[in-house]
Amino acid sequence: MENQNPSMEEFEALLNESFETHDVVEGTVVKGLITAIEKDNAIIDVGLKTEGRVPLKEFGAKAKDGSLQPGDEVEVYIERIENALGEAMLSREKARREESWVRLEKKFDAGEKVEGIIFNQVKGGFTVDLDGAVAFLPRSQVDIRPVRDVTPLMNNPQPFQILKMDRRRGNIVVSRRTILEESRAEQRSEIVQNLEEGQIVEGVVKNVTDYGAFVDLGGIDGLLHVTDMAWRRVNHPSEILQIGQTVKVQVIRVNQETHRISLGMKQLESDPWDAIETKYPVGARVTGRVTNITDYGAFVEIEPGIEGLIHVSEMSWTKKNVHPGKIVSTSQEVDVQVLEVDPAKRRISLGLKQTLENPWHAFADQYPVGSRVSGEVKNKTEFGLFIGLDNDVDGMVHLSDLDWDRPGEEVIEEFNKGDQVDAVVLDVDVEKERISLGIKQLSGDPISDAAESGGLKKGAVVTCEVTDVKDAGLDVKIVGTDINTFIKRSDLSRDRDEQRPERFSVGQTVDARITQFDKKNRKVAVSIKALEIAEEKDAVAQFGSTDSGASLGDILGAALKKKEEE
Repeated sequence: MENQNPSMEEFEALLNESFETHDVVEGTVVKGLITAIEKDNAIIDVGLKTEGRVPLKEFGAKAKDGSLQPGDEVEVYIERIENALGEAMLSREKARREESWVRLEKKFDAGEKVEGIIFNQVKGGFTVDLDGAVAFLPRSQVDIRPVRDVTPLMNNPQPFQILKMDRRRGNIVVSRRTILEESRAEQRSEIVQNLEEGQIVEGVVKNVTDYGAFVDLGGIDGLLHVTDMAWRRVNHPSEILQIGQTVKVQVIRVNQETHRISLGMKQLESDPWDAIETKYPVGARVTGRVTNITDYGAFVEIEPGIEGLIHVSEMSWTKKNVHPGKIVSTSQEVDVQVLEVDPAKRRISLGLKQTLENPWHAFADQYPVGSRVSGEVKNKTEFGLFIGLDNDVDGMVHLSDLDWDRPGEEVIEEFNKGDQVDAVVLDVDVEKERISLGIKQLSGDPISDAAESGGLKKGAVVTCEVTDVKDAGLDVKIVGTDINTFIKRSDLSRDRDEQRPERFSVGQTVDARITQFDKKNRKVAVSIKALEIAEEKDAVAQFGSTDSGASLGDILGAALKKKEEE
């Protein structure tokens, strides 16, 4: 085998070439020849007056396996041309570092990946050996997710992406996370392309949130929303799923652009809403469990996956303005009635009060019209009194049914909340849930009673007692009855001069004639004037007409005399 080592003549020629072609300057990388290997050092001539020494360990594997021989050409870094011993100070390690910088800058400019080894931990991150050049790996750039233990990653060659280089400061910043994200993006894209809507796949629950769970489909996550976990109501995903659990899911939607995947579990089971109208016809009574209570009602699960709503208006016959939570409680078993079924909207309306006795029916059966009842005044309003009755129902006494004669606005002031009162049932409307009561009806209607017992009617002559004298006329009470009425000023006398209320006094009795007697509308009118006119007609009829020669005064005088005699 031909000797690879150069002769002294050739070596001298190489040195001369080196002097001629190289301008040896401190702080630069130059080529040199190994002239000898002594113990742990390589003697290297770089064309200076003196040679330099470089520890063999700086040559790495070549020094260890013995492949480094005199005559080999190597690149070294000139730290000083001559030291105190008169030797050149050379460094193979710094030369390698300079080589690495040049190579790394090219890859950085081209956006290429580089290979390195994490070899030490420092504040805020780690140091990476990029074949001679030391780079900084921030902790946030180690992995896609925070890594608690980096030990398995250290001292293993792996790819990095250079984020920043500053030769002047000697700073290099690299990222391992960027490489992983690129790889993951490629993997995600491939997985998404292979997924189809309706496809059934297996995955592992990676994370559980309030609104659902993220399932790893082998490199890409899909969202399993809480509403797609089961046909029944799921209050929180943790009720049925745990991190690390393997689940079978169906792909509901796939967005090829955003790589968002929607998954479902309930779709793998039969839909309980199929044929729901046949299973739960309107009017059917079923037992269910209260699952949720809101301001507007309570949701009741009548079978897994089937919930109906009891609206607040269908919860109680009598408790109208009470929060549903005061009528039912969560997890309570209740009997309900199906009121409406809408398969398209997946809604069932339920009624709770329909399974209980209707208190309005019960009241109507127990207290027919005309019955006498007793209750407490619950409320006073501008139109009447509300009375609490049996079975938690209320009845109303209208202002017009408080008193036969006095205005209701005046009479209602005599009642207070909490008073115990008696009343008469006037009407019960079960459909509208209304009970009409009357207090004045506890005593008979004085007008009807007077008509029936006293024979009062239009045209009858009655005696009235003056109860009040007013400018417009007289307040009077018909003697022998409870009927109060008013004689207008114009009805006080036939003679206009005598139509003066002041000529009457309270307690005085006068005769008058009933001019109106309306039992239905409860109107009674009396008139002194009408009585005088009627008496005049009777006198004329009895004593003859004025044609007999007698004057009207004579006739009236005779009539009065006869009346006095009687």
